[in-house]
Amino acid sequence: MKKIKLYHYLAGLFIIGFTTFALSVEPEEFMKDPKKELRAREISKNIRCVVCQNQSIDDSSAQLAKDLRLLIRQKIREGSTDEQIYNFLTKRYGDFILLNPPLKTNTIFLWLFPFVLLLIGFFVILKHHKKSKIN
Repeated sequence: MKKIKLYHYLAGLFIIGFTTFALSVEPEEFMKDPKKELRAREISKNIRCVVCQNQSIDDSSAQLAKDLRLLIRQKIREGSTDEQIYNFLTKRYGDFILLNPPLKTNTIFLWLFPFVLLLIGFFVILKHHKKSKIN
C-alpha cells in the first residue's frame, strides 16, 4: 500500500472546500441579463443567511438562502429598486438580516459593543502592565 503524503490530504481538503463554496449560487438561479444578475449578486452579498448567520446568502448553500436569492431575483424582475428589496427583507426578518445593519437606537449596541470591548481590553492590559512593573 502506498503512503499518502500530507500534501495530498491538504490538496484534497482544499479542493473539497473550494468547490463547496464556489457552487453556492446554482446555475439555474442565474438571470439572463448580466446587469440584473450582477445587481442580484450585490444585494445577496449584503444579506445575512439566517440559518448560517455568519455568511451572506450569496455564500451559503442553505435552502433558505437559495429561496432568498430567488426572491431577490423575482423582485428585480418585477422592477423593484434595491432600496425596496432591502425594505421588504427587513420588514420580514428585521435589521438582523442585513450584514451591515443601519445605525439606529435599537442597533446602537451592535455598533458600539466592539469598541467597548476594545477599551476594556486596553485598560485590563494597562492595569496588568502596571502591576508587572511594580513587582
